[in-house]
Amino acid sequence: MRVTVVGSSPAWPNPGSAQAAYLIESNGQRLLVDCGAGVLSRLRVGRDWPLVDAIVITHTHFDHVGDLVPWLWARIAGPARDQEPTPLWLPPGGRTALARFPDGDELGRAFAVHEYREAEAFEIGGLQLEPVRMRHFSAAAFGLRIRSDGRTVAFTGDTGETEAVVDLARDADLLVIEATLADDDPEAVGGGHLSARQALDYALRANARRVLLTHRPVELPAPDGAEVATAASKQSRATRPSS
Repeated sequence: MRVTVVGSSPAWPNPGSAQAAYLIESNGQRLLVDCGAGVLSRLRVGRDWPLVDAIVITHTHFDHVGDLVPWLWARIAGPARDQEPTPLWLPPGGRTALARFPDGDELGRAFAVHEYREAEAFEIGGLQLEPVRMRHFSAAAFGLRIRSDGRTVAFTGDTGETEAVVDLARDADLLVIEATLADDDPEAVGGGHLSARQALDYALRANARRVLLTHRPVELPAPDGAEVATAASKQSRATRPSS
C-alpha cells in the first residue's frame, strides 16, 4: 500500500501547496482521501485527467472538499466529460452540507454519491475502511482507518483532543495526524485542532509505526525528529520495519 501526499496545508494554503488530499494505491486501486483546494492541479500533472477509483471525505470543511466543484465542472464541460461518475463517499449528512456550497447541489452530475455511517466499516475495491468519529468543532468529522494486504494506514482528518485518536491509530503502519497548532496555543486544550506535542503523544500511545504530521502551517517549526507531510512526502509506503 502506497500513500502519496497530494496536499497537506491547513485552512490557509502553505506557499506552493494544495490543501488536504492523500492518494492511496493498493492492488491497482487508487483511492483519494479528501479533495481540498488546489488538489486537482497537482493530480493533473502529466495526464489529461486524474483517474481515481473513489474519493472519501473526512469532513465537509472547504479545505477538505474545495476541489469537488471544479471536478464537477470538468465532468460537465471539460476533460472529464467521457469519464464515468466517480464514487464519492461523504460523512453522515454530507449531501446536505455540500448542497450549501455554490453548485454543491449539482455534485450528483459528476459523482456517484454515498454516505458512510459512523463506526460502520465499508469496502472500496478491496480496501477496508473504518470511519471513527473525531472532535472538530461542530462538524461531523471522521478519521479513517484503512487496511489492505495486512497493512494499516490511519488518517485523523481534522480533530481536537479525543481518546478516539488512539483507537483510530492503534498499531497503524502509518499515521497521518493533524498538528495545526503551536504547543502553547490555548486552542489546543478542548479545541478543534491538535498541537504537534499532542499529536506525537497520541501516536506514541497508539504504537503507530510511522507518523506524518499534517495540516501544519509552515510558520510553525516541526519538533526535532518529527516528519511533516508535504507534497514531497511521495510514495510513503505503509510497510513494517524489518526486525
